[in-house]
Amino acid sequence: MPSAKPAPKPAPARKTKASSAPKPVRVAILGTGGMANRHAELYRQIPGVELVGACDIDPARVEAFAQKHGIPAAGCFTDFAALLRDCPCDAISNVTPDAFHAPLSIKALKAGKHVLCEKPLGLDHAETRRMVSAAKKAGTVAMVNFSYRDWSALQAIAARVRSGEIGEIRHVEASYLQTWLSSPIWGDWRTTPAWLWRLSTKHGSKGVLGDVGVHIVDFATYGAAAPIKKVFARLKAFQKAPRNRIGDYVLDANDSAVMQVEFANGALGVIHTTRWATGHPNRLALKLHGTQGAFSFDSDLGTDTYRAFVGTDIAKAKWEDVKADPTPNNHQRFIAAIRAGGATHPEAQPDFARGSEVQRVLDACFESEASGRPVRV
Repeated sequence: MPSAKPAPKPAPARKTKASSAPKPVRVAILGTGGMANRHAELYRQIPGVELVGACDIDPARVEAFAQKHGIPAAGCFTDFAALLRDCPCDAISNVTPDAFHAPLSIKALKAGKHVLCEKPLGLDHAETRRMVSAAKKAGTVAMVNFSYRDWSALQAIAARVRSGEIGEIRHVEASYLQTWLSSPIWGDWRTTPAWLWRLSTKHGSKGVLGDVGVHIVDFATYGAAAPIKKVFARLKAFQKAPRNRIGDYVLDANDSAVMQVEFANGALGVIHTTRWATGHPNRLALKLHGTQGAFSFDSDLGTDTYRAFVGTDIAKAKWEDVKADPTPNNHQRFIAAIRAGGATHPEAQPDFARGSEVQRVLDACFESEASGRPVRV
């Protein structure tokens, strides 16, 4: 018998304008200070995202912010409850000061909004656990903006570590170095409230540990593909002014932090951060040493490049420079997760649970400094 002819292939569906356009997502930004501008800029780069609202206790500031970023006048609010009631938004970017991250994010989640919250997620682990609980009840996307996850080199390293390419991690070195206490590269901190508050616990600061230490803890544990299980920390606020005080600002928040850590996979490591790193305006570095290789990253050399020491290079003691492929940033992942169905989507990372995990490490650091002993996380 002659063989049957294969059925003709159906013609590919013709994409219409409506079907190819990305699903619109309407975003409101809560808090309109300096970092809020970065959020607005990143959202405006994503097709189909509309900035429909902004909220700040300062009417002049929120109006200026709205004009700058094309937000309609009707979307300007000085009361967050009014924004949640009257602004037709799907998602909130919470860019308020640290003390307001938890209460305002929880209000947004209860109102059924997706939330991208600035770091640190909350002031302590107990607070972040409440945020995680609220996110689970809401079922919406709830992410924390660990902004250095945006760097493609870190994403590439993390993927290769998770694939087992360098074997079992044995040793980790991670640092986040800033210089603004020893160099006026960002202005004179002595006369600028925007910097002074970061040095004062009375003004809500958790010091360099809470401000940027939160980033390097996430950076190190994400890269190493393992959480921290034990930490021994030293925190210090150096003398910076007579009686360590400038006006109403008591300069008692830590400005250097050093952590000896043990990871859940057994690896040992050192994580440190300071505002006194003369010569490094804003440098993150990471080294991961495993039983079958190593990776090294230094942001001063670029955020899309890293070095690998694997395979036959091990016998030659030779490092290879690697260029990482571009990866989505947090804002793109946030919008992608919203469009794809919500909180359980793989793009919905780093989520509130991750932010809470990092906050637990920071709490252990403060406990270790107070007790002078290692603390189990």
